[in-house]
Amino acid sequence: MRRNTHFWLGLLLVLLLIVVVNLFVLGGKTIIAKLGRHQPGYYSVAHFVDGDTIAVNMNGHSEKVRFIGVDTPETHKPNTPVQCYGPAAAAYTKRTIGNQSVRLVSDPLSTDRDRYNRLLRYVYLPDGTDVNEELVKQGYGFYYPYFPFTKSAQFAADEKLAMAQHLGLWANCHPTPTDQGGYVSNPT
Repeated sequence: MRRNTHFWLGLLLVLLLIVVVNLFVLGGKTIIAKLGRHQPGYYSVAHFVDGDTIAVNMNGHSEKVRFIGVDTPETHKPNTPVQCYGPAAAAYTKRTIGNQSVRLVSDPLSTDRDRYNRLLRYVYLPDGTDVNEELVKQGYGFYYPYFPFTKSAQFAADEKLAMAQHLGLWANCHPTPTDQGGYVSNPT
């Protein structure tokens, strides 16, 4: 019996080693990205709403997802004019995600849904890119300080760096500070 157990453990280790070697030899990141598109927890994008909101195909229906911790200038908000850099932010989100599926992750400090009943989530690409953070880092959106979330300090630092480097909206718009420590974009 003991010899049989050793045989199966040895075989399992050999198979595991083969998988690991193949991942490195064949370009693990590419394989993981391809696998990620078809893994549980990944959702295809049904459509892009704007820079900080998408709709995903979830359990047979379309579910709107609002990105946690970032606010991009408006492009479709009722009774609000299109804001400076809003179309650029929307195009960046669409270009960054493309036809990839996304992984949605909730935040323990955030509520599950916002007042518009949209899911509140971090949106990750199959390669691990945090789309929410990239929007702030690249100057396509503002850090959103109005509700608690675990990455708040990082997003605030990302915004300061984007501002200092005059990236995106920081070079092309004149954001107005709010009383609560955030910013809003002005109309175009």
